[in-house]
Amino acid sequence: MHQKVKLTRRQLKEDKFTSFMLRSKGWFAENWQFAVIGVVALILVVVAGVYYSNSRVADRAEASTKFAQALSDFRRGNNQVAVLGMQQILEEYGGTSVAEQATFLLGKLHYSMRNYPEAIRYFDMYLSKYRDDLLMRSAAMAGIAGCEQDQGNYTVAAAKFNEAYEAYPDGPLTGDYRYSAMRNLLMAGETEQAREILEFIESEYEGTELVNRATLLFAEKSQG
Repeated sequence: MHQKVKLTRRQLKEDKFTSFMLRSKGWFAENWQFAVIGVVALILVVVAGVYYSNSRVADRAEASTKFAQALSDFRRGNNQVAVLGMQQILEEYGGTSVAEQATFLLGKLHYSMRNYPEAIRYFDMYLSKYRDDLLMRSAAMAGIAGCEQDQGNYTVAAAKFNEAYEAYPDGPLTGDYRYSAMRNLLMAGETEQAREILEFIESEYEGTELVNRATLLFAEKSQG
């Protein structure tokens, strides 16, 4: 009797499995097109992922080639050609790492051509889009400061040079940024604020040439 019950349970399981398979087979017969579409869609997703990855590699290679050419034009003094090349990189390869470098260099190019509004625009664009490279971020802030300084906006320039320092206090150019902030404050007639920066330089860079330069500059400008 016990064996018969066991057989009956086994048969029930087999009957359920058979019924499930028949129902599945029936569903597939009636809805095969949806199943095929699902499989095809999955294949397309995988293929698209591989294609996207490969195309990104190709884009980076092409962008790097164009960047190298634009950089070469810049070094030869062909600034307008270099600007066009960098702009093309932003338009066609905006999602690549090369676009980051191109954005910064566009700021530098326009600064070298004294096109200050465009230089500031590209430096600002760099700061709003890219946040990982502290050295480049502080350099972009210093680029804006340079633009303001050249236009006679000394108080604004001093503030921007201080921002450049604060963005990367351990960077290799921090002393120069503080010195430049002091110089602009002196140009703006803000002697006491300039003195505070001089004291900072004397404390942080004791025994360096930077202290000598800062001391002489302060003596010159504060008396004038």
